[in-house]
Amino acid sequence: MEVFPTLFLITFALVLGASHGDSDLLQDVCVADLCSGVKVNGYPCKHPSTVGADDFFFAGLANPGVPNNTLGSIVTVANVEKIPGLNTLGVAMSRIDYAPGGVNPPHTHPRATEIVFVLEGEMEVGFLTTSNALISKLIKKGEIFVFPKGLVHFQKNSGKTPAAVITAFNSQFPGTQSIASTLFAASPEVPVDVLSKSFQLDTNQVQRIKSKLAPKK
Repeated sequence: MEVFPTLFLITFALVLGASHGDSDLLQDVCVADLCSGVKVNGYPCKHPSTVGADDFFFAGLANPGVPNNTLGSIVTVANVEKIPGLNTLGVAMSRIDYAPGGVNPPHTHPRATEIVFVLEGEMEVGFLTTSNALISKLIKKGEIFVFPKGLVHFQKNSGKTPAAVITAFNSQFPGTQSIASTLFAASPEVPVDVLSKSFQLDTNQVQRIKSKLAPKK
């Protein structure tokens, strides 16, 4: 008779633990010591005597980025690497600026749910479920869309003028895996025959894609 209550409590605890992104903090602040050689799940804390207002400040989202690349989009991140005071707080943000027709290509954030708010312009956004269903919508200035944790998603400026969005995450460091560059520009390389069979491409096509996505030296 004791088995069911025990299993219920264990399951309830696991659900609570999985209901948010990062672990809860155990103190008021733990400002990241970005220079520390200590490797932990997150960053070790700076000594409280060295903590100041600038550890919690970042002006990088105030000004538009210049999306002068082939994708027509540029991401300015505001995560723990930019704001050490975010360490253990479980949140981060970014700004994305788009040229007309610019795309933030299909990607995932393995550690966070994302919510996007349109600052300017008109965006086509969407995500794919694990059953390959596309959930997409056209959103405009002042509107919001949510991308569930870990699912492949994208944004495209569908207008004829520049666009910009602000995004928020429930992780201090959500991580980003862009599908195309992850697979075709990995180091060491993903074997060509794996990519060829997976995408039904011949090896020459795979090599052409690799050459376009290779990091600029």
